[in-house]
Amino acid sequence: MKIVLKNLTKVFEGRRKKDPDVTAVNNFNFEIPDGKLVALLGPSGCGKSTTLNLISGLEEPTSGQIFFDDEDVTNVPPENRGIGLVFQNYALYPHLTVLQNIIFPLQNLKGEERLSMDEMKRKAKDVAKLVQIEDLMDRRPKELSGGQQQRVAIARALIKNPRVLLLDEPLSNLDARLRLRTREEIRRIQRETGITTVFVTHDQEEAMSIADELILMENGVINQIGAPQSVYDEPANLFVAQFLGNPKINVLRGFVQNEKLIIRDEVFMEMKNTPDKDLFVAIRPEGFVIDENGTLTCNVRNIETTGRDTSIVATHDASLEETIRVIISSDEARGIEKGPIKFSYKENKMFLFELSGERILL
Repeated sequence: MKIVLKNLTKVFEGRRKKDPDVTAVNNFNFEIPDGKLVALLGPSGCGKSTTLNLISGLEEPTSGQIFFDDEDVTNVPPENRGIGLVFQNYALYPHLTVLQNIIFPLQNLKGEERLSMDEMKRKAKDVAKLVQIEDLMDRRPKELSGGQQQRVAIARALIKNPRVLLLDEPLSNLDARLRLRTREEIRRIQRETGITTVFVTHDQEEAMSIADELILMENGVINQIGAPQSVYDEPANLFVAQFLGNPKINVLRGFVQNEKLIIRDEVFMEMKNTPDKDLFVAIRPEGFVIDENGTLTCNVRNIETTGRDTSIVATHDASLEETIRVIISSDEARGIEKGPIKFSYKENKMFLFELSGERILL
């Protein structure tokens, strides 16, 4: 099932007359391909959950259209859209068993769609096996872990064979280890079912690891759409570059003078045919190279080792943040002491931006 949003906009009126209206979703145009898992990613308040609610029918758009394949579902009620919806808080019925929670959506079917109890149980067994909770069918939600409750919620969403699966921050209430396992399971389930899935999250690591495609949002506007790695490697603007990456990208103030890019008092690189101007230089933590002939001098504050990674924590007067983080190998870390250190950079890990945030292509 392909999902197409055309000029989709949602404006919430101010609560009081003097309060301004809030545009949560601003003129969205994008297509979610059939059978893909797409992540709506962005900071809190960017409009990602509102977009999900518009797709589900829980919110009505101020303007624009929503299509499932060629069917205009803009004014179709949620129960008739063929969606499966999983919420952040699971929304399980505490007095019902796992089996009863899973089959609950089927009990509301009427007419020819009505199933016998045996048919409901058979379908419940099938989806429980898919999400690997077939041994928990007689338990109640309070007897389950957070990850098990989330699987029950997913099974309940899948039992009606939805055309579209919508997941709203489904991992937010889980601890770090369980989040990792559960997101792997969601990816597996989506691939096995082939259901077009929209996954809402503010966690860039979640989105990068689980999605076929990212839709990165800010203030109700799409900043960039693309495969996770391509968005990371080729950010469209400074917001995208800063939002993706952990540790986050290092940003320094620079300026072009006489076709040379200068950071503080060092010539960082040549910039032929470029007028004099101020700009931002952004370098991924893994983009630095320790080099005695390098063009950027920082001051080492300390070395941090966090298992897999070793980081140089340094300072530079032109940095937007208090510190600069440089990821290096443990071998490179040997012998590094506090004080000045010179770096060169990997060209594919360094980006230039106008002060407005627009990307400067070299």
